[in-house]
Amino acid sequence: MAEQGSASIYDRAERAAQSIRARTSARPRIAIVLGSGLGAFADEFQDAVAIPYREIPGFVSSTAQGHVGSLVIGKVGDVSVAAMQGRVHFYEGYSLEEVTFPVRTLKLLGIETLILTNAAGGINVQLIQGALMVISDQLNLMGVNPLRGANDERFGPRFPDMSEVYSRELQELVTQEARLLGTTVRRGIYAALAGPSYETPAEIHMLRATGADAVGMSTVPEAIVARHMGMNVLGISCITNMAAGISDQAINHEEVMETGQLVRETFTQLLRRIIAKLPTSGVASE
Repeated sequence: MAEQGSASIYDRAERAAQSIRARTSARPRIAIVLGSGLGAFADEFQDAVAIPYREIPGFVSSTAQGHVGSLVIGKVGDVSVAAMQGRVHFYEGYSLEEVTFPVRTLKLLGIETLILTNAAGGINVQLIQGALMVISDQLNLMGVNPLRGANDERFGPRFPDMSEVYSRELQELVTQEARLLGTTVRRGIYAALAGPSYETPAEIHMLRATGADAVGMSTVPEAIVARHMGMNVLGISCITNMAAGISDQAINHEEVMETGQLVRETFTQLLRRIIAKLPTSGVASE
């Protein structure tokens, strides 16, 4: 991580948070991480301030197509929201400390609720291409945990409970708001692999046997770190393609991006409705 020196992760995250505070008077309590093909949502924020990751101490830049690499703080309706237009991934060669550092920073910025979105491959055949899935639970199959190493009690406990990574209350909110929009959002289990190669049919067969409904290369490390710090977490996957072996078609990233564009309107409407119903007050950890 750039300029990390001997300072602790906590101190570096606080420095990053101070840098962000200096750029805007807004003090959001809600943040959203926008995955592949979904970053355009932040372009619609009102009174927005966009800060490139390269200008935030300790942040690293995404090299993945479809990830702009900016933190956008603005309003969705009357609600202040921070949005990460794109994330960095383990497969890009970054450590999980670097991958999750923005989540640490968001917590110190005052964020209480974190919405994680991603593009995912569908394993459950009921999740057709273009469907939205609210994440009910996760499988960390990346081979490493972002909490590995020294623990800073200022963030959270050494052995955090993960029995409810994704808030059941927020899951119910998504399904209710989707129903009011006239669309169906299924709940499902998201499995994260390291990537960057797409999964083989044999790997998908294994994942299906473990109960996974969708698969991707992100989200899980961020969710673990967010829960470590006591944040409320909501996860939404956009099923951009059917996983290998589920469909006979070859998988490519262009298809992922195209599907993200196709579901943009429904996705945007749903996010707006969810954000309007989330609590935006309370004492945030500093």
